[in-house]
Amino acid sequence: MIEDELRAAFARIEESTPPVGPLRVAVDRAVISRRRRRRRVRLAGTALAVAAVALVGFTAMAPRPPAPTAAPALPTPVPEAAGALNLLLVGVDQSAGSRRADSVLLVHLPADRSRLYLVSLPRDLLVPSQGGTEKLNATFSRAAGSGTDLAAGYRTTREAVARLTGVRVDAGAVLTYPGARELTDAVGGVPVCLPAPVRSVHTERRFPAGCQRLNGAAAVDLLRQRYGLRDGGLDRDRNAARYAAGLLRQLREQGTVTDPAQLGRLLLRVGPAVTADTGDLSLPALVAASGRAAAAEPVGLSFPVDFDDWTGRGFEPDPTLAPGFLDALRADRLAQWAAAHPDRVTALR
Repeated sequence: MIEDELRAAFARIEESTPPVGPLRVAVDRAVISRRRRRRRVRLAGTALAVAAVALVGFTAMAPRPPAPTAAPALPTPVPEAAGALNLLLVGVDQSAGSRRADSVLLVHLPADRSRLYLVSLPRDLLVPSQGGTEKLNATFSRAAGSGTDLAAGYRTTREAVARLTGVRVDAGAVLTYPGARELTDAVGGVPVCLPAPVRSVHTERRFPAGCQRLNGAAAVDLLRQRYGLRDGGLDRDRNAARYAAGLLRQLREQGTVTDPAQLGRLLLRVGPAVTADTGDLSLPALVAASGRAAAAEPVGLSFPVDFDDWTGRGFEPDPTLAPGFLDALRADRLAQWAAAHPDRVTALR
């Protein structure tokens, strides 16, 4: 009797239970929906990171709006650094596991921000050191060694340049040759104007005299050349200044600094290949100052060395011209010095 009643009760419960199939489908849909929502959150986080990177540079041109208050306040402009600034750019060759500073460029921003002065410092220039003198590129390799500490190499080179010139180095960066290749391709190639043809001893590539647009591989190939050039490494330094001028021209024409999307893509692509030091300056202030000075065509100058007295140890500063050049650099009068010594100005176009 009791067993019959229990069987009847279980039968009624089974009839009222919904089918398992539709319920399982609903559960699966809920799980998929949650996964999609989590993925959207992760993608949103990535997008915010890209936007943040882009706005780092963009804030120099578009100050961040103030927090909403009862009475809206006027936007606060980015304070610009006062006085002349000096930036140190170091190009590093990492072949054969070494860390050689092949190109050293001191970028001088005058106080009036009228233009940039690209001062090439020969890598074989003898600079003061604790034991007397050493080559400028040795200051970098001594600290960086065969490891990956490019920041240490930059610091020792910055200190050497400051001792040599007597000016404060306010900020700077280290760019490896792979980074230069990435940067060149990222901006669509860099125009470089050569006064004479160059043949690569590494790839047999030929660079004709005149202006040409180089992709990343060709740009790095050119920057490595010194054999076969009339003034050897000094001509390589001049070509590095021509590359830097072409890069500035390309960025100016593209409006990259004022376009958050372009700037974000560029920084994300080449960021890992660049070691930067902004010193005591904020990045927006540094970008604002450089942006103003880069509006005009830069002037290329070579640090005066005694080329005729080359002994293999390195270049000594030219005893006739170097003191006046250094005085002009310290006094922020490079425009006057360049006008008085037109033969010492590097043709960038």
